[in-house]
Amino acid sequence: MTRTVIRGGLVITAAEEVWADVLIEGERVVALAATGSALTQSWTADTVIDAAGQYVIPGGVDAHTHMEMPFGGTSASDTFETGTRAAAWGGTTTIVDFAVQSVGRSLREGLDAWHAKADGRCAIDYGFHMILADVTEDSLKEMDLLVEEGVTSFKLFMAYPGVFYSDDGKILRAMQRCADNGGLTMMHAENGIAIDVLVEQALAAGHTDPRYHGEVRKALLEAEATHRAIQLSRVAGSPLYVVHVSAEEAVAELAQARDKGLNVFGETCPQYLFLSTDELAEPDFEGAKYVCSTPLRPREHQAALWRGLRTNDLSVVSTDHCPFCFTGQKELGRGDFSRIPNGLPGVENRMDLLHQAVVDGHISRRRWIELACATPARMFGLYPRKGTIAPGADADIVIYDPHAEQVISADTHHMNVDYSAYEGERVTGKARTVLSRGTVVVDGERYLGRPGHGRYQSRTTCQYLI
Repeated sequence: MTRTVIRGGLVITAAEEVWADVLIEGERVVALAATGSALTQSWTADTVIDAAGQYVIPGGVDAHTHMEMPFGGTSASDTFETGTRAAAWGGTTTIVDFAVQSVGRSLREGLDAWHAKADGRCAIDYGFHMILADVTEDSLKEMDLLVEEGVTSFKLFMAYPGVFYSDDGKILRAMQRCADNGGLTMMHAENGIAIDVLVEQALAAGHTDPRYHGEVRKALLEAEATHRAIQLSRVAGSPLYVVHVSAEEAVAELAQARDKGLNVFGETCPQYLFLSTDELAEPDFEGAKYVCSTPLRPREHQAALWRGLRTNDLSVVSTDHCPFCFTGQKELGRGDFSRIPNGLPGVENRMDLLHQAVVDGHISRRRWIELACATPARMFGLYPRKGTIAPGADADIVIYDPHAEQVISADTHHMNVDYSAYEGERVTGKARTVLSRGTVVVDGERYLGRPGHGRYQSRTTCQYLI
């Protein structure tokens, strides 16, 4: 069994910061001890990694990605191979992607299809949530079986009528099932029925540009759906996780629920923290690059999102990585914003953007690790195997240079998409060396990973439920 020692770095977890050496045997962390102590000096290793002056952090856990996701007559441009490789470059070592049930099909068929896409192709470890597009007696029964097999979270949509949408009755029934089997309900909270009316009216008035995508998907309709989802979860006695929260009013609904002690959790994404409707309004159809749902909001919403991250009314930062190339994919919506494929690239950028938030004083270093590593691992049943550096944990570790300066650009990123949502953004900090289960997959400017290294992760239930 190979032994690796990481020496001299500042080990940062959600719980503490300590100058320590880390001993790895095979795929697991076996010990931590103070740098320079007699114990660490006695350690022998096949490989020694010098982390002096660097952070030693857990590999990122991105709990919301969509590799090869079919949408709007096309599919997300990152495959499991390209997307997980890009994630590794950015310091993320585990993703949880969404398997999709098709209407009229079983959950099992959807899950098997996603296993077939990912198996043997992933550079890092991965798990699956399950999208419920067709809530029936049969699919409700299947939910119990999936929880037993380690697929412990189920996403429903209040948006996209005719595609993924579930009405309140179906949502309630699925939530009741989660209350019984321990699963976690994930919710895309937007009032899709009302939004479709506003889309129709906007197009009839000749408002076809990308900026109208943001104008019709109103913040109040996100807040209304968030409120409704919370009340349905209370009726069902089920936990609730609201994905990609973008609006100040929706954060207020979550805060109120959490103040009541409810099992309600919120997630936001870097695009809502760093981008705004200014990007959606870019001329010459450039705004199409920034079409996602929930949509980007006016910049004044960002203060509420950062505050929610500090107060834990928002508990996780994921990417909702769902990239579509501008050429040939986003362009499908020229002349009709409702046909622009919804989604942004970002799986490679999340850890660096959140470190920039540390530099800018929005969050602390430990909160960075909590939001990006520890809490998503706990929320989705991967902790302490993932999300921390401790004896027994998988050796998913990033040696992170907090002083490296970089400019985010499509010219240098590794995602399979022809633009960057953060083009020209200057950030401080960069993953220098990335280990996945003890294997170095990124070393400086060299990629050493391979398809098939990543393993499927069966998950336990959410560890925050009270």
